[in-house]
Amino acid sequence: MNRTEKQENEYLGKVYLVGAGPGDPGLITLKAKGLLECADVVIYDALVSPAILAMINPQAEQINAGKRRGKHSLFQEETTQLMIEKAQDHAIVVRLKGGDPFIFGRGGEEMEELVNAGISTEVVPGITSGIAAAAYAGIPLTHRLYSSSVTFVTGHEAAGKYRPKVDWNAIAHGSETIVIYMGIHNLPYIVEQLSAAGLDVETPIALVRWGTRPEQEELIGTLKTIVEQVEQTGFGAPAIAVIGEVVNMHSILSSCRPV
Repeated sequence: MNRTEKQENEYLGKVYLVGAGPGDPGLITLKAKGLLECADVVIYDALVSPAILAMINPQAEQINAGKRRGKHSLFQEETTQLMIEKAQDHAIVVRLKGGDPFIFGRGGEEMEELVNAGISTEVVPGITSGIAAAAYAGIPLTHRLYSSSVTFVTGHEAAGKYRPKVDWNAIAHGSETIVIYMGIHNLPYIVEQLSAAGLDVETPIALVRWGTRPEQEELIGTLKTIVEQVEQTGFGAPAIAVIGEVVNMHSILSSCRPV
């Protein structure tokens, strides 16, 4: 690096990949809240709740980079380039992502691109929906009587070629509790694959929609019944699925939902 390049890089701002948590503003970290309050630019995703967006510095530039199925405000490459550009003119750039940046949030990819571009960057973890939504539904992912292991898996295999195809046979036998992100659209296929792998069709499953928000709702069934239940009720995304005997705790603990 020559002297001119070094001098230019010294003036670059810093990009923070910040986890906004699952939606309840009380679950955002103190570090994340502090960054939002002093940010110069905030580039946020679709699933970040309005209550958390309200924490952003009123003087900050706010950019919606949200991606929902079939609806892209910005494509991934555009989002990454935008972060690089903003870091050249602003001291604190926050990339605000629902849940945790490194749990099915493409945070690792974005950080790698920023590092390759010579941008100073830092990750601020957030509470992921797979944990929080289940907890708010009264479903402990581990329980001494039912589950000593948990697998987190994406159900959205059509997102691109940046990850290998999910091995549902391995998932079916890998742990007592399975948590599936972004799996509602592919639920019939997922259920078929898990059943074909030998997972008992009577295994309980819970779908939790808008986890930790006031509008949170659950749909409880089994692998045998859940697809028909979704069709009958119109239950849709965004939601996580929890599969395993721990789902039976919902009937006991769901009344203890935080307020």
